[in-house]
This record gives sequence, C-alpha cells and structure tokens, in this order.
Amino acid sequence: MLFTMESTIIGIAAFLFVIGLVALIKKKRNSTRLSTEQSPIKVRVVDEKSAETEEKGEGEIKPISVNYHFTRQCNYKCGFCFHTAKTSFVLPLEEAKKGLTMLKENGMEKVNFAGGEPFIVKRGAYLGELVQFCKQDLQLPSVTVVSNGSLITEKWFEKYGEYLDILAVSCDSFDPATNREIGRQNSTKKDHLESLYRVRDWCQEYKVAFKLNTVVNVLNKDEDMSTYIKELSPCRWKVFQCLLIGGENAGQDALRNAEEMVVTSKEFQEFCERHKEISCLVPESNEQMKDSYLILDEYMRFLDCTRGSKDPSRSLLDVGVQNALKFSGFDEKMFLKRGGKYKWSKADMKLEW
Repeated sequence: MLFTMESTIIGIAAFLFVIGLVALIKKKRNSTRLSTEQSPIKVRVVDEKSAETEEKGEGEIKPISVNYHFTRQCNYKCGFCFHTAKTSFVLPLEEAKKGLTMLKENGMEKVNFAGGEPFIVKRGAYLGELVQFCKQDLQLPSVTVVSNGSLITEKWFEKYGEYLDILAVSCDSFDPATNREIGRQNSTKKDHLESLYRVRDWCQEYKVAFKLNTVVNVLNKDEDMSTYIKELSPCRWKVFQCLLIGGENAGQDALRNAEEMVVTSKEFQEFCERHKEISCLVPESNEQMKDSYLILDEYMRFLDCTRGSKDPSRSLLDVGVQNALKFSGFDEKMFLKRGGKYKWSKADMKLEW
C-alpha cells in the first residue's frame, strides 16, 4: 500500500514537472516572437537590403571594356613591348568563348583582342572565330583588334570584316629606319609602312573603322607625324607614353629592356603639343594608362599593374569573373576620366566609307 502511494506521488510530481517545463518553453517562445514583432521594420530593412545587393551585384566591378591578350607570340621585336612572349600558350577556342560569355554576362560591352600579335595564331583564323562569336553570338556593341598589320590578309577581311568594329594598327614612326631601330619590323623585307597603308585601304573597303596607335619613345619623340596622320585619317590616334613594366620590359627577368627608350613627361607633352591640331589625337600618359585598362592574359587572368609589374589573378574560368576582378587593380575613375568609354561601335560612328 505504501509502495503504491509513493509511486502515485512520484508520478504526479513528474507530471507537474513536465507541465511546468512546457509552460516555460512556451513563455520563452512568445517572448522571442514578441521581441521580433516589436521591431519588424529593422528586420525587413536588413533582409531586403541584402536581397537587393545580391540581386543588383552592388559593389561589383562592371567589366565594360576588356583587353584580351590571348597570345604573347609576335613576329616583331619592339624594344619597348610591355606584353612579351613569356609563354606560347593559347586557350582552346571553346574555352575562350566560354570566358567571353562569362564576361558578357557580367556587363562587358567592348572587347579588344590584342597580343603579342593576334593574327599570328592559326594565321588569323582563331582571332576571326572570336571576333565573329563576340559580334554575332554575344552581340557585343564593340569588337576591336590591335595588330601590327603585317600578317593581315584581304581574305580575312572578306570573311570576318563585317563583325569587326575597329582595327587599330600600331605605328611609331613614318621613317622606315626608325621603325627598324625600334624593332617594328619582321625578318622579311616587307616594309611596315606598306602594311599600314594596305590595311587602312582594306578597312575602308570592308567598312571597318581604322585606328592608329603610337608609342612615344626616345627614337620618335622629335618627329612631326601630322601630314601622315591627316593622310591616313584614322577615327582615333592613340598616343601612349613609353611605359616600364617589371618582368616585361624592365628588370632581370624581362625579355626586353626599355629603360633607355623611356621619355620624360615633358618630352611626351611636347610631342602631343606638336600634334594638337590633329582632331583625332587621344594622348595617354603613363599615369592615365597604367591602371585604367582591364587586361586579361592568355590564361584569362586579370593583370594588376599597380605595383609596377603584372600580378595575375586566378583565371576567371576557375573562380568566376567577379572573384578574378577583385585582383585586377582596375581604376574605373581613371578609365572614365581618360575617355575610355566613347563611340566604339562603327554603327554609331556614322563614318563615310
């Protein structure tokens, strides 16, 4: 009888303990819910802002204009070259297209193909496929190329010219002897200036905007190119100050030594002043140029030049565009200040062919 009463008492105690525990849990839950409900605005603002930031990609760099140096190989040996033949690697075509698609999805509007010499890979066929893909499939507003002009053929224009907005040819002198001294000449007897004028004529015939690039250095700093520039009539004449990049054209591991080719800021300004009446002149000093270009190398790595050398990110094919861009050193304000965004689609230029 005693055993039965004790069991009953223990059972009642256990029951009351469970009831009390449940009541305590409910009270805590109600308290938590009340605390949350007392500040619904704060919680909603935080959540909506996070969602909005994620949706819009706030704080991300938009790669509006990208310079894709898909090869380092070249048939010229310019003494000041700042993207030298340190490797012979070229991405498989489909991998390159994949990376370009990723860039378009992240806001790329203009792609500039450069080298090395971009026409050296498969005699221009690789470049042509990328140009056509970017204009026809990705529908980029601007597809451009920088070349030395020596390997371009009319057949290339016939096949791919309609997909190209701008073709820039590099020319640093209108004196053949100076071009040879600079290294802007291949091993054949073909003259660089002959290639320049021939390509200019093809651009006119196949409706591609023609652009000219010049690097001001100690060998050409005193030239007056006005007459020739007016004759060629490029849509833009980009004039750069010779720039030193560690590991490329300066330092022990460099394939070029451009230290003796560099001009002072004063000499660069004097060259620009001499040509100020050329309406298409677009001068860029070292300060304007160094960090205001998004440079993509042959592995699709962005190159950070802020420390005077080219420090690569990881490939965007491996880590994504935004993760790679974080290590690009890109100065967007300088890009806009130097006029990096302009009428770069030939449809908008209203050129007379």
